[in-house]
Amino acid sequence: MKDYIPIVFHNISCSVTHYVHNISGEFIMFTANQLVAHAIGDYILQSHAMATQKTKSLLMALIHATTYTLPFAIITQSPLALSTIIITHAIIDRYRLARYVSFIKNQIGQIWDWEECDNNGYPKDTPIWLSTWLLIITDNLIHIIINALTIQYL
Repeated sequence: MKDYIPIVFHNISCSVTHYVHNISGEFIMFTANQLVAHAIGDYILQSHAMATQKTKSLLMALIHATTYTLPFAIITQSPLALSTIIITHAIIDRYRLARYVSFIKNQIGQIWDWEECDNNGYPKDTPIWLSTWLLIITDNLIHIIINALTIQYL
């Protein structure tokens, strides 16, 4: 296996497809339609009430996760895959798991106590605009990776 992760771009039916090798050498497929489905589900279909209440209410997180998953029904009709996307999305958003990923990542090179960090998993001296955007990007990437693996393997 090579020391880098090769990415190959293919144009298949006007869709950009990215293949990334996983540890066992198999390809994990990320497609443009998955990215668009994610953006539609997480931004266009998410109401203000969903966005503001999903971290406080499991029911609202499940409602958001269900509407989020609707565009993925065009990509896969697997009930197991769609259920997995709903459940993982609800858990990640309800408990704001991306902030813990950010906190753990920020332990590299410097050990921080949770009390020394802002609510986004970054040291308190990090500008709030920066920690907020880094948290949003981390959250999006967690969802995209889980969705790609789910669609491919379930």
